[in-house]
Amino acid sequence: MPMATDIMTDTDALPDLQALAKRLFDLEIKAGLADDMLDQLNQTIFRQQRQIELLGKELFELRRQGQEGPGTPRNLRDELPPHY
Repeated sequence: MPMATDIMTDTDALPDLQALAKRLFDLEIKAGLADDMLDQLNQTIFRQQRQIELLGKELFELRRQGQEGPGTPRNLRDELPPHY
């Protein structure tokens, strides 16, 4: 047999509903911020991948130039700087 103290009224449930609504709102904000951060990280990874590819091409070109270059190493002390 239910007692009068066991019966929950609508006004008793209101604080729980408000707390649940606030928690849901906070979670939605966190999810939105996490989504924005994920987009930023994806863009950063994309830019870094492009940079890695460009650096790889430059390295390949430098190695090719080094193999095709003069057979004797040059002495930088014998060369004048460009401003002389």
